[in-house]
Amino acid sequence: MNRRSVALAVAAGIGLVGAGAALPSSATAGAKPKAQHVLLLSVDGLHQSDLAYYVAQHPHSALAALVSHGIEYTHAKTTFPSDSFPGMVAQLTGGGPGTTNVYYDDTYNHALLPPATLDCSTAAPGTEVPWTEGIDKSQNPITLDAGQKINDPSLVKLPSNTKAQTLADSAAITKAILKMTPTPQALLDPAALPIARKTCTPVYPHNDLRVNTVFEVARAHGLRTAWSDKHPAYEILNGPSGTGVQDLFTPEINGAADSAGDDWTTDNALTQEYDSTKVAAVLNEIDGKDHSGVRSVGTPAAFGMNFQTVSTAEKLPTSDGLAGGYNPDGTPGPLLARAMDYVNTEVGRLRDEIHHRGLDSSTTIILSAKHGQSPTDRAALRRVDDGAIIDGINAGWASTHAGAAPLVAFAVNDDAMLMWLADRSPAALSFVKGYLLSHSAPANKDGDPKGTYSTTVPASGLTKVYTGTAVDTLFGAPQGDAHAPDLVGIVRYGVVYTGNVKKIAEHGGDVPADRDVPLVVSGAGAPHGVVNGAAVLTTQIAPSILHLIGLDPHSLEAVRKEHTAVLPKL
Repeated sequence: MNRRSVALAVAAGIGLVGAGAALPSSATAGAKPKAQHVLLLSVDGLHQSDLAYYVAQHPHSALAALVSHGIEYTHAKTTFPSDSFPGMVAQLTGGGPGTTNVYYDDTYNHALLPPATLDCSTAAPGTEVPWTEGIDKSQNPITLDAGQKINDPSLVKLPSNTKAQTLADSAAITKAILKMTPTPQALLDPAALPIARKTCTPVYPHNDLRVNTVFEVARAHGLRTAWSDKHPAYEILNGPSGTGVQDLFTPEINGAADSAGDDWTTDNALTQEYDSTKVAAVLNEIDGKDHSGVRSVGTPAAFGMNFQTVSTAEKLPTSDGLAGGYNPDGTPGPLLARAMDYVNTEVGRLRDEIHHRGLDSSTTIILSAKHGQSPTDRAALRRVDDGAIIDGINAGWASTHAGAAPLVAFAVNDDAMLMWLADRSPAALSFVKGYLLSHSAPANKDGDPKGTYSTTVPASGLTKVYTGTAVDTLFGAPQGDAHAPDLVGIVRYGVVYTGNVKKIAEHGGDVPADRDVPLVVSGAGAPHGVVNGAAVLTTQIAPSILHLIGLDPHSLEAVRKEHTAVLPKL
């Protein structure tokens, strides 16, 4: 993600807690199963408008068939912040960040201790919580197998390959990476993890989750579970038990993919090849094998994967000679159109395999997205260096507080703003809020060397700032929570916080382009050809999965806390 260790982050999304009325009585006790298997597919970056446009242009496509054989929710929103980590956790727990304790992939906690702390009784609390590639065992370079050291020529030689060689060797790479462990917790470096003061032991991602997951509920009823995602840190989906996902396949997307050390997100063709490794794993699982295709274990009851190809096609200015993002009329540009064709083809392969295995009548497919991407209007893009904003805050505070530590202890930015402060006093919170809203910030449109679109954005690129208890209320978090941000800034449409990274879109914010995602439930247990315009949240996916496979949605702790409803008409 090329974020600074003190960089900014996310913001956006009001009305986070609660997703409609309490569960209907037919969904409270685990009714008769409507399906034996639920396959969840998250297409990161995909907007509802993208899906609607593609289906209209390709009425005989796999995506069109998915929609026609199910129910399409045309007003679905992902949670805020609209980042991958809280977005995925929401879909599989039924809760938003204040309930799950997952605010972003890279955050800060005022109560935890820094990695490798030995004397936990005297160490000063406060540390980064990086659920990213930064906690993989492999570093310098980060590898596709995250440090498992799979002894296969296709992976051993990978960092020295050119991109062309990597793509040519894609089948061999896929075959090799399928040897990855189904328990990626073993691929995380304990020395890179934050430390809990009470136990003086490393905190793994699953330890940080405050509620149980769909996978834990399914396993408690003797059902099989599997998932595939982009970092080993997604072992958080195991839930607090640490054992929810029996087969968790997590090839590292930020591993080196070419001779320059670029990762699998820097070129959209590479991203497709990366996604194809996860599709191969899911195809094996549909066939009743484990992700490697070696052991016969039975088709999972709850399983799935996420796609990254659409996301990188929206963020890259160009790739493979194709322009990224959207056309001036709002339709997908050449690179994004190719990416959607790829996803359509892969969804078709998954549907065909389900049919080939005779699982049509017992399998439900749910299609959604962890997040959208913003802006979709290239003319609105304003790239702002968040580092300069943080430096200004720290310098302003230091001018009246000689000897004080830098005020911004940690921040992470995409197209939203999350900050954690070294001084959490009302005076410090008021100072930062006042600074942000009273200072303008220079921006330059990517690919605009003459500065035609260069401008200065007012109020640091923000429309609103929450601080202290207002942040806790916004998220539904415990008051004074040590993990919740001290400040959240809601970002203007088009503003993307970045230093030297030439991306043209990002996610994390609260604008419709960040949060308006598709949600389709298709196949067993779903009505066919139905369009539902009710306002729904992606948190409702979790209780719906349990409802479909005949388990009690109230088994999910977040569902009970937030009264998260099963999706309507299921």
